[in-house]
Amino acid sequence: MESALTTKGQATIPKAIREHLGLKPGDRVKFFLHPDGSVVLLPKRPVSVLRGIVRPRRRPVTTDEMTEAAAAGAAARAPRRGRR
Repeated sequence: MESALTTKGQATIPKAIREHLGLKPGDRVKFFLHPDGSVVLLPKRPVSVLRGIVRPRRRPVTTDEMTEAAAAGAAARAPRRGRR
């Protein structure tokens, strides 16, 4: 697909691309320039879109539980002395 630039540097995003990205009039897009020279266009979504992606735990974890879990993980990864 292709699109021509106007004298103001504007281009129309082809309908198939707009539909694929779910873009509607007034939506914003972001452009990413990669080191290889390619450019990626992505829709800019508000943070509110992320709401509900992660299911909440049934009960909150206490700081003591977090500390214990971190200590257990560190102990499991610590090198064993006297073993080769």
